[in-house]
Amino acid sequence: MIAGGAAADDALPAGPDPRAPSLHQLRLFVALAEELHFSRAADRLFITQSALSQQIKDLERRLGLRLFTRTSRAVSLTAPGQVLLADAREAVAAVDRLRRSAETQAHRASGRLVVGSIGAEAAMPHTRAVLRLLHDRHPQIHVEVRSLNFADHVDALFRQEVDVVFLRPPVPEGIDVQHLVTEPRVACLPADDPLADREWITLAQLAHHSVIDVPPEVPRNWWDFWVVDPRPDNTPVRYGPVASDMEGLLHLVAQGKGMCFLPAAARDFFPRPGVRYVDVVDLSPSTAALAWLRTHRLQPIIDAVLGAARSFSRGEDSGPRRA
Repeated sequence: MIAGGAAADDALPAGPDPRAPSLHQLRLFVALAEELHFSRAADRLFITQSALSQQIKDLERRLGLRLFTRTSRAVSLTAPGQVLLADAREAVAAVDRLRRSAETQAHRASGRLVVGSIGAEAAMPHTRAVLRLLHDRHPQIHVEVRSLNFADHVDALFRQEVDVVFLRPPVPEGIDVQHLVTEPRVACLPADDPLADREWITLAQLAHHSVIDVPPEVPRNWWDFWVVDPRPDNTPVRYGPVASDMEGLLHLVAQGKGMCFLPAAARDFFPRPGVRYVDVVDLSPSTAALAWLRTHRLQPIIDAVLGAARSFSRGEDSGPRRA
């Protein structure tokens, strides 16, 4: 019996390796490596400095490596610490992606659709019509709408934080779209600009105007379309300050820091003191669309909202067709 019991015990899976660092310790390591200051890192992590110090010592013990050099005045990464920092960041990011993906899958399993929206897209007639059709056909699907900024309105799809996004193309490779409506683009100018009171203008008249730029995280081909870069006559585009969302962009325009181009619906959705919208007669239109990850096309909840979007595009909705 004893021998048999020992054999059975030997067949059991091994427990966790006591030498393996915990995810919590890796997060602390990354934070301290970025701050290089125990007090600041502890404040950032909402823990005490002594708890942070103890966790870092335990991590070093588990790894068998000194990660930081500590003096009374400074903290610095050792050579092994510098090497392991990239792996630690990757491990933390991978677990975060796993968590977000699990949350998304849980939402889908429970009939929850997470919808992203940039700018005023959530309030546009075409968006409301698509979501109304979806509700009529699939009342068991609960829709959660999240507002996204310029930088994350595409990344949120790739990170699987949202299932679909109502946006304005172009979009990068790997994302498919269903076009919904098309409308003109207009120039968004400071109210005191000499062109602001014109009924219409041309792109050539805007050749020397600075345009608001966006953070480097924003897909460049998307913003190139919106600032018309390159211009038809190859006039170089002059870039001004950076805005990461619509409110920031409009604030900079109102301050006279630059101009931009927006869908014509901005007149109704974004009236602001100090801002004027002017028609541009030779500016190509913009398209509103529903976007999703190409690899997720066959998922039932994506298929459901895509079916509603296609029905809207075919005119199978009695709601307004203008953006």
